[in-house]
Amino acid sequence: MAKEDGLVYQCHSSSLLELRKFMAPEFVFGAGARMLAGQYARNLGARKVLLVTDTNLRENTPWMQQMLQSFKYVGLPCVVFDQVSPNSRSSEIMIGASLFSQEQCNAIVALGGGSVIDCAKGIGIACSNKNHILDFEGVDQVLRPIPPLLCIPTTSGTASEVSQSAIVLNEQRKTKIAIITKAVVPDVALLDPMVTTTMDHQLTVYTGIDGLSHAVEAYVSNASSPVTDIHATEAIRLIWEALPEVVAQPSNLKWRAQMLLGSLQAGLAFSNASLGAIHAMSHSLGGYLDSPHGELNAILFRTVIKYNYPACPERFNRIGQLIGLVLNHLPVESAADTLSQTIEQFRHKIGITSSLRDLGVNRSILADLAVNASQDANITTNPRSVTQTDLEGLYEQALQTSGF
Repeated sequence: MAKEDGLVYQCHSSSLLELRKFMAPEFVFGAGARMLAGQYARNLGARKVLLVTDTNLRENTPWMQQMLQSFKYVGLPCVVFDQVSPNSRSSEIMIGASLFSQEQCNAIVALGGGSVIDCAKGIGIACSNKNHILDFEGVDQVLRPIPPLLCIPTTSGTASEVSQSAIVLNEQRKTKIAIITKAVVPDVALLDPMVTTTMDHQLTVYTGIDGLSHAVEAYVSNASSPVTDIHATEAIRLIWEALPEVVAQPSNLKWRAQMLLGSLQAGLAFSNASLGAIHAMSHSLGGYLDSPHGELNAILFRTVIKYNYPACPERFNRIGQLIGLVLNHLPVESAADTLSQTIEQFRHKIGITSSLRDLGVNRSILADLAVNASQDANITTNPRSVTQTDLEGLYEQALQTSGF
């Protein structure tokens, strides 16, 4: 612990002598990777596949039909489940688990963004463990391995295809819960930049800023390591450069590929270092509002960075360096202001201009939001210790801040 100006901070350390583990699935990266779905599913021992996707991908893109052709080529029967909302709900997971069992499937393929992949993970958990998905909230609560899981992400940022977590909307509590366990690390991820070209502007920026927040929070996490640092810093560099270019040139495969690579790097980092208050607060807000996760991360980014900066200024200075700032000569408060304001300008530059007030948030719900955020698993790895009262104050600050 460190003390400064009467405040106690939870110190960050990332020593080579500390015990750390690193989990990652097999992944294939590059143009055409999606076409290997049938081959990899068969190699995983699939006899009948549940293909989890959403209605937009099914109806408005060619990707699902290409998956079906890939399965047909290797003689694999397939059942499609596309009842997945942008924030995957526990009820949808249980419907998918029922279909998996009724159709006697033995493997799952997820084609979609983070919600689709999290839904697929949830289906696997519920099927193999024979309980409701909400029973597995928290860390290492899944006792039995899930069925073989292959993921093809169609967005760049969530990185659920390589992570140890699944995020599920609890409709009754109106909050998102985190299920964190190596049991949900997919067996294989097929990362094909081509399938990300069908994202619209809004989805591109929301998932992109989510990837950036993954990298930043993983780098300053109190569970980071020299290995996760490598992935986190590279992800920050890649995404900061590529996201504005993808916004300007949405069909440019070079920038789409760089965004997908940045998302992958951020995923490898946060899956092993965990996250922090941005995500804990965003999960609480997202469950209450049913709003896009990345949009909420973008709104909360500035407030949480300013709060966390004193806990590990050298780490935040390094983040500044990666995005073109020189902060180490500034007092901590000034450096925190400069970095947080630069990230705020960045999110406006890419087109995320909303505020909490725009989304209908008012002071009457802040205490309830803070309760849920304080119970989120990600809060334990925030670099600065944060209480429920602190969280309510951070929500208040974010609510009072709009634009510049």
